[in-house]
Amino acid sequence: MTTYVLATANAHKAEEMRAVLTPLGIEVLDRPAHVADVEETGETLEENALLKARALVGATGIAAIADDTGLFVDALDGRPGVRSARYAGEAASYDDNVTKLLEELADVREPRTARFVTVICLVHPDGTSTCVEGHLDGVIVMARAGDQGFGYDPVFAPRGADGRTLAQLSPAEKNDISHRGRALRALGENLARG
Repeated sequence: MTTYVLATANAHKAEEMRAVLTPLGIEVLDRPAHVADVEETGETLEENALLKARALVGATGIAAIADDTGLFVDALDGRPGVRSARYAGEAASYDDNVTKLLEELADVREPRTARFVTVICLVHPDGTSTCVEGHLDGVIVMARAGDQGFGYDPVFAPRGADGRTLAQLSPAEKNDISHRGRALRALGENLARG
């Protein structure tokens, strides 16, 4: 089994990543507690994922997997996008971000189309890297629904989920269709090809 260190300190993301990667024969270690957060100064999801992965390789000497995810809402010209985690401010909670999103969409009726995009980058100690993407199309619902997941999951209903939000899906259902799950499987396929 191949071992990598995760760049994320987000326990929800780490759990999702482990659930998808472990069956693919990829062991992931938690980010060491002594490694500081990396400032996400990139203009794109890929730039931020590479920043985080390179920082972890530098701190640990172990190949690292990092992701960056954005929610792109058509009615908001693609916002919150690359700033999704900090949409309501640098110290915003998940709830703060969802509240701001719903407020900004208060006057927008159907369709409230949006897509999640996840970029996952693997960086090796020799500096080589691989990046993959996963996408999930859907709509922003009018009000929160469900208690699973995290982030924008309570307001994002993916295409093909019968109107249920990601927060109304079981973790297994979510991992089967999610943007992060798709990107992780693409990474696994890439690694399997060598």
